Amino acid sequence: MVPRSVSYWLARSIESPNLNALDLISVVTQLIYVLIFISVALRAVRQPTRAHGDMTLFFGAVAFIILASRVAALVGNAPPWLTTVEIAVLMALPYVLLRLVDDFTHVRSAIKRGAELGLAAGVIATYATAPALPTPVILYVVLYFFGVSIYCAFAFIRAARRSRGVTRRRMEAISLGSILLGTDILIAGLTPLAGPDDRAVLEALGQLLGLGSGVAYYLGFAPPAILRRAWQEPELRAFLARSASLPRLPATLDIVRELERGAANSTGTTARIGLWQDDTSKLRFWNEDETTLDLEPGKHFAGRAFELQRAIFSTDPIRDNPDGAADYRTRNVGAVLAAPITAGERRLGVLTFSAERPPIFAGSDIELAKLLADQAAVILESRALIDHAARVRAREEATRLKEDFLSAAAHDLKTPLTTVVAQAEFLERRATREPSAPADIAGIQRVVRESKRLAGLVGDLLDATRLEQGRLVGEREPVDIATLAQEVCTHDASDLSLCQVEASAPVVGVYDRRRVEQLLQNLVENARKYSPEQTPITIRVWQEDGEARVAVADSGIGIPAADLPRIFERFSRASNVDDRRFHGMGLGLFICRGIVEEHGGRIWVESEVGKGSTFHVALPIADGRRLN
Repeated sequence: MVPRSVSYWLARSIESPNLNALDLISVVTQLIYVLIFISVALRAVRQPTRAHGDMTLFFGAVAFIILASRVAALVGNAPPWLTTVEIAVLMALPYVLLRLVDDFTHVRSAIKRGAELGLAAGVIATYATAPALPTPVILYVVLYFFGVSIYCAFAFIRAARRSRGVTRRRMEAISLGSILLGTDILIAGLTPLAGPDDRAVLEALGQLLGLGSGVAYYLGFAPPAILRRAWQEPELRAFLARSASLPRLPATLDIVRELERGAANSTGTTARIGLWQDDTSKLRFWNEDETTLDLEPGKHFAGRAFELQRAIFSTDPIRDNPDGAADYRTRNVGAVLAAPITAGERRLGVLTFSAERPPIFAGSDIELAKLLADQAAVILESRALIDHAARVRAREEATRLKEDFLSAAAHDLKTPLTTVVAQAEFLERRATREPSAPADIAGIQRVVRESKRLAGLVGDLLDATRLEQGRLVGEREPVDIATLAQEVCTHDASDLSLCQVEASAPVVGVYDRRRVEQLLQNLVENARKYSPEQTPITIRVWQEDGEARVAVADSGIGIPAADLPRIFERFSRASNVDDRRFHGMGLGLFICRGIVEEHGGRIWVESEVGKGSTFHVALPIADGRRLN
């Protein structure tokens, strides 16, 4: 007879009609393996794939050993040939397990060939020495079984680390079952060498390991639908909970990435989304490096699913789609599932899933893929509605800004233009009535002054256009900002004591002199406009941290805190500005920001209503130097 240490782990004999705890565990373990065999065999009949066939072989071999050992226990003495077959089938178990590893992930050919040679050597040794197997043969069988099982366990662990969601949990369960099974066989081989007391402990431990391996294999290879849904639920629930906020992400690509991540976590596979592009009439996929891939409808599985508007599942994509064979080999894709993303009659795109091997997918994954595609359609359609509403609001805002601009421009241009026309007409009438009368110097000065004001408004409009085109700043040269600030003060203030420059030394940088002068003029004019008469304006100029710093301070009406974030925007004016008292189109500070930023600098403001404002400017001193 074959020593019990080889096969007792699957079929411990019943020596009395009264089952003890260990015998009960043994019976439960055997029933689990038999039930798994029935389950996978029925699945193999319904879906005849290699993986289902290997599962049937594996659990069928276990069921055969269980039944053969039970028969031997009932009849007393089993024929020698049955024992030899039993040992051969037992040795084949780890090899079939290795094939299952190859079904779910990849096993190198050298490993498979080595396992086959080891199996052949064990079967030959068993046949040659049966029925009384020598200890070396028994040890070889045990070590072969243990070694291959542990390799399979670690192969599934590596696969689990590369996976996610339900696939990770299945791989972890199978790896645990392989460890328990291999350890059980190892303990079975060592049990006869132990003392009577230790033998009882090892037998009890073996019973528990056998039970654990059966449960783990059942959860990994043939998880019931309810368990698979429970494994998928955390990721799916998290995805659905986050889906409400996805339409408001900054860009459509951000939404696509989040949808792909949620779908991949829910299915334990790799997920990609292709969106339909109306301009090119193609599906567009985004790669990890932000490059794009455009696919025509009807091409590959994604294009066919989009064109046919139904889910497509392939367990052999290289055979079913030869055009994409090279890509599938490169990405190590062994199974593909594609589902269309459709909102009503509007085709939005396609959701694709890919896995290393077909057994990663289950029959219920097709329905799950449809559910995820429908959820993606809701999210993308919501984003489309949000974008449409944003475009409508943008058009409305553009219309409002245009109307505000036309109103402000018409008002501001009309005031000096009316003055110029009226004064010119007066001068014309006077010259007609009294040709010899002396020239009206005051009237002429008024015409000149208002004409300059009119030219300044037109200049602001042209500068705003140049700024939008990035052509505001021109040729640069060394400029002493302290001297330039003094010149601006002298030019713009009738009373020099009201405009003061504080600068301890020259601050020289390379700038567009005309634009920096315009910057200072705008800031001084802005301070003068919104400050009471005879109120001083201070310009501080200094150098700090390699930058030219300017601060223009006034004691004017100030700016409300709510208006500060948009004070440098085009056509923007503070809410406390009375348009009847303070004329302007809201372009001065917008142009100031453009001048500063095109020089690579920064501009900001500190203000308090009723106490005044201080505008700060920081410009880099490129090729400049501080003069002492």
